[in-house]
Amino acid sequence: MASRKGLSITFMVAALMALTTAGALATPAAAAPAASAREAAQVSLAARPTVRYGDKGATVTYLQQRLTALHYDVGTVDGDFGSNTLHGVYAFQKVQKISIDGVVGPVTWAKLASPYRPTAKYRHSAAAVEVNLTRRVVYLTRNGAVTRILDSSPGKAATPTPTGNFSIYRRINGWRESSLGLLWRPNYFSKGYALHGSTSVPTYAASHGCVRLTVPAMNRAWSQLFIGEHVHVYR
Repeated sequence: MASRKGLSITFMVAALMALTTAGALATPAAAAPAASAREAAQVSLAARPTVRYGDKGATVTYLQQRLTALHYDVGTVDGDFGSNTLHGVYAFQKVQKISIDGVVGPVTWAKLASPYRPTAKYRHSAAAVEVNLTRRVVYLTRNGAVTRILDSSPGKAATPTPTGNFSIYRRINGWRESSLGLLWRPNYFSKGYALHGSTSVPTYAASHGCVRLTVPAMNRAWSQLFIGEHVHVYR
């Protein structure tokens, strides 16, 4: 009798171990296809040819499509790696915290495959603007979601852009000649500080306190800016 009980217990333990082992093996096996697909996508992007300013073709078209899907401002998807695409790449590299050289090689392709996706710091039901001084980019937002990311050049250390919560109180639809230079379609948000288009938008902080966008970028953003719109500037 005791012998039969012992056999029964042994059989039950063996069966439980077999089930446990099968379950442990099944979990990674089920996850493997998804992980493999992600890895394959990353390898596929990283293996794409390096492209830079002046290049044209299908790879550039794909780059523009990918940046647009991630909400980076590149203008028209036309397969031409011009100034618009260059500043879109600059903005992407700034946000991803990688080398800001405008060249899309293995490192940038890898980030495009699995990017950091910024989120709005402030939530408004209407459109709003966020200026991230640390990353030197501008986020256009709506309902707490980032809808567009633009390359920018804010105030340099000697003449910093003021931080805080503001709103657009004045707009000029054209060139504004100031004592510090020409401002294209300025949107003033604090005293004489404005978000405006400029013919000079380097990758570093270079302005006298305003927030510079390229002239084409300001033209594309103009319709989304309005009097009373919230502008949040932070580091």
